[in-house]
Amino acid sequence: MANAVEKVNGIAIASIEAINGITDANLQALNGLEFTGTLPDAHTLIATATASSSSTLSFTSGIDSTYDAYEFRFQNLHAATDNVNFTFQVNATDGADYNDSAITSTFFAAYHNESDSGYGFVYEADFDQAQGTAYQVLANYVGNDNDQSCNGVLTLYNPSSTTYVKHFVSRLNNVTAGDYSRDNYAAGYINDTTAIDNISFKFSSGNIDAGTIKMFGVS
Repeated sequence: MANAVEKVNGIAIASIEAINGITDANLQALNGLEFTGTLPDAHTLIATATASSSSTLSFTSGIDSTYDAYEFRFQNLHAATDNVNFTFQVNATDGADYNDSAITSTFFAAYHNESDSGYGFVYEADFDQAQGTAYQVLANYVGNDNDQSCNGVLTLYNPSSTTYVKHFVSRLNNVTAGDYSRDNYAAGYINDTTAIDNISFKFSSGNIDAGTIKMFGVS
């Protein structure tokens, strides 16, 4: 039987510590080429909307066929009014008033209060829709104390399709008026085969006191 290979270029196979004299302990370099960069990000920032006692935050441009999915990131959205829901609705290219796109959705949440006396996981039929044209709830019972806000992500898929309905999924966390942490999940579809090009966000009552929404295209 032939002897097994024990070395390559004088370097022991059993414990290779270098390739051409360059350490690969952390794969930081290979043949003089440094691996110090970051992986490419599939997200492209398109627009940012910042609230200042705003009744709504809307994106009326930038949603087109460039990307198959659009992601909206909500950062520290603070409600001016206590105990309200954070919501969204869309406009098709032939719409103008955010009330003619029918949504079918589901909504559930996990919750836990600060005193550890209440917690659970629940499906909430009050916040889903069955071909409804109202603004869809993404987070509920949002408080307006200085330490209460909501944060999270909504993804809208293939909004420019003129063949299929438009699906969406969201996950937002908020602090409620009763000092609960709520982990909210909403998902569904917008039953419209017309391209969607506008989206609007608002609280169910009162203004968006402060906060930021960023819109990304996802490739």
